Amino acid sequence: MTGPARLVLATHNAHKLGELRAILVPALPGLDPDSVVGARDVGAPEPVEDGVTFAENALIKARALAAHTGLPAVADDSGLSVDVLGGAPGIFSARWSGRHGDDRANLDLLLAQLSDIAPEHRGARFTCAAALVTPDGEEHVELGHLAGTLATAPRGEHGFGYDPILVPAGGDLTCAELAPEEKNRISHRGQAFRALVPAVVAVLGREPRG
Repeated sequence: MTGPARLVLATHNAHKLGELRAILVPALPGLDPDSVVGARDVGAPEPVEDGVTFAENALIKARALAAHTGLPAVADDSGLSVDVLGGAPGIFSARWSGRHGDDRANLDLLLAQLSDIAPEHRGARFTCAAALVTPDGEEHVELGHLAGTLATAPRGEHGFGYDPILVPAGGDLTCAELAPEEKNRISHRGQAFRALVPAVVAVLGREPRG
């Protein structure tokens, strides 16, 4: 790093770290991008995510990271909710196949479960809860959503998780077929983290860009 860490993001996923930096850093003028680090950079353990909502799990991660580092910590919990599955996988999205973080296995299982579902009944949405926790216990949570329909097979090379199968409402491309900048503009994660920016700005003692 070129300077001391000022904000730590609760992810060990390099793809997500890059995505979160791309959303947050432009809104924080004068902030050195290298001062926004991930949980792996500070050797933080991954806490047990035993909450029953996206917001609860985001707060669990942010609280643990703030306590471990003494820095303001930002975390998110996100997932895919499918209408015909009653909102599942939901908070279990990352381990739907039984193997945490196995994107391909999760995709394959979900598509198999929906193999006989007609296009008009393949509605789904991404949800993201973004949380900021400071070492002194200040907490903020914001939510973002991206509704769409599920493709019958993965498409696209960008993104991660379920991005290759969600087609945002009004479009024809999956999230994984969108350019990263376009995905960040409309995504559930982009919405939640942009809504969280004023709280991050206040904590870091800066003014947001107009």
